[in-house]
Amino acid sequence: MQPLVISLANSRLSVPSHHLGEGEVVGKSKPVTPDLLVSPSSQDGDLGSECPEDRGNWTGRLDFLLSCIGYCVGLGNVWRFPYRAYTNGGGAFLVPYFIMLAICGIPIFFMELSLGQFSSLGPLAVWKISPLFKGVGMGTILIVSLVAIYYNMIIAYVLFYLFASLTSDLPWQHCGNWWNTERCLDHHVLKAGNNTLPVNISNTVSPSEEYWSRYVLHIQGSSGIGDPGRIRWNLCLCLLLSWTIVYLCILKGVKSSGKVVYFTATFPYLILLMLLIRGVTLEGAWKGIQFYLTPQFDHLLSSKVWIEAALQIFYSLGVGFGGLLTFASYNTFHQNIYRDTFIVTLGNAITSILAGFAIFSVLGYMSQELGVPVNQVAKAGPGLAFVVYPQAMTMLPLSPFWSFLFFFMLLTLGLDSQFAFMETIVTAVTDEFPYYLRPKKASFSAIICIALFLMGLILTTEGGMYWLVLLDDYSAGFGLMVVVITTCLVVTRVYGMKRFCRDIHMMLGFKPGPYFRACWMVLSPATMMALLVYNIVKYQPSEYGNYRFPTWAEVLGILMGVLSCLMIPMGMVVAVLQEEGTLWERVQQASRPAMDWGPSLEENRTGVYVASLAGSQSPKPLMVHMRKYGGITSYENTAIEVDREMEEEDEEESMI
Repeated sequence: MQPLVISLANSRLSVPSHHLGEGEVVGKSKPVTPDLLVSPSSQDGDLGSECPEDRGNWTGRLDFLLSCIGYCVGLGNVWRFPYRAYTNGGGAFLVPYFIMLAICGIPIFFMELSLGQFSSLGPLAVWKISPLFKGVGMGTILIVSLVAIYYNMIIAYVLFYLFASLTSDLPWQHCGNWWNTERCLDHHVLKAGNNTLPVNISNTVSPSEEYWSRYVLHIQGSSGIGDPGRIRWNLCLCLLLSWTIVYLCILKGVKSSGKVVYFTATFPYLILLMLLIRGVTLEGAWKGIQFYLTPQFDHLLSSKVWIEAALQIFYSLGVGFGGLLTFASYNTFHQNIYRDTFIVTLGNAITSILAGFAIFSVLGYMSQELGVPVNQVAKAGPGLAFVVYPQAMTMLPLSPFWSFLFFFMLLTLGLDSQFAFMETIVTAVTDEFPYYLRPKKASFSAIICIALFLMGLILTTEGGMYWLVLLDDYSAGFGLMVVVITTCLVVTRVYGMKRFCRDIHMMLGFKPGPYFRACWMVLSPATMMALLVYNIVKYQPSEYGNYRFPTWAEVLGILMGVLSCLMIPMGMVVAVLQEEGTLWERVQQASRPAMDWGPSLEENRTGVYVASLAGSQSPKPLMVHMRKYGGITSYENTAIEVDREMEEEDEEESMI
């Protein structure tokens, strides 16, 4: 390697004839600055003012890591993973869970981080890697926008319960309120004396369930999804508050949200630890934990368990939503995302398991208090967060305190994910129009928040829960899988596995090993294909309790998923129309990386990417580049190695 460096340093920088003035002699001419060394601000005209405003970066390395942890560790870790583990073999579920994490979760996670960090671009502009598939980015933004609408409504519900917990007596603790019916049965009455109960226990409803459905949602005012009813103004104000909090936290982009996550990403662990300690010390806690983790290995023979494990990994890590790619795009070029990938993915898995202990220990105590099996009180989703767990809190001493902690934990878990969704949308659009939108990013963020708030008003009506279920079931279903599968195939097949590994080599100083290459090429796409086929074959119409959605609502939901997929062929048509030549020539040209594809900062464009810089017609561009930026570094040595490998491969191909 040393002779190559010396030869580069000692080579003579000749000046091409197009740099010489009329009548000048080469030996006596004034020093000419090569094009590579000319900054936009030093050129003629007003080019300096045309440069887009700097995107900015994380102010510290922990900002990125905590943002990723906060994004991945969300509501699903608390209300979805424990129930899925319990219903799919208990402790045995951890076997397919970690296998799917290794096959599908970690590799796709690392791929998204690599794409974002290498290009410093959002989910739309990153498709300079292959403009033919820019529709994938458009589909991603559509999915994230739909998810952001209903996800913030869930945060609004959490805020509602958080404020309701600020009392000496929880409002869902007893019957006898105006929203209760004759079926309402207080668990204290149930425990006091079964012989004197005037009603059939099997036909009763808990106070917490009626508080949720009849007071918070007031769902009795709606006959179905086609009859939304009136706006619930208390929910509307909570939704407005949640959007205000989100906007204030993303006001200055990653510079503000990167600091907020120091609290929102770490404090939930403190609360979870408190709930866990309190839960396992309750009478009957072991009964719930036993239900949660008792291994049933016969379940592993069922394909459903493996699909459920893959689905949990897929949605828990948030791959395909663009959040990981967006966060990584604000990293410095040589950030060690390889290490960060394992920290976040394994940390997310461990958090899910710990959350299961905290949840099921309390459910075990609850089942003993009520005298019913654990499987009759265990639920997933909103039913756990807003019915079962609040009811369990009423059985504890200092119930308002524990209720407040639980909902505050849900609030911080939800906000982290919502920050990522909003940053993804704002970054994607501003990267497309940097000259116009980056200087006005705060105003643009406000417009996006207001627009999504107005779209979410339907969710605050008496029939809003029906619309929320529809959005939850279809907005990020098979459409998201199609987006992730396409991304994986484009990067490995169209752009090329060798190119992608070279880019990572240039960025991190080493190439991905056989494990990552095998997953990217075969295992991950095959697993996601199986998920997609399973979802289509096992399709079931949406329902909420006993309510079945009408056909038109199902069609609307399917169209939501299909529309994100249709963005891909629509983007292809636009890309092909912008090229010249025959149809096949246009497709080929549109599938190649754009001329300016590569690291966004000039100092990071080492190796082959130097040739794409303005002024690269100057002699020895790599040498000039290295002189400008302080000589040869270990990463530039890597770039030279990569260039040499490419030349050798090209020679081998030409010989063949």
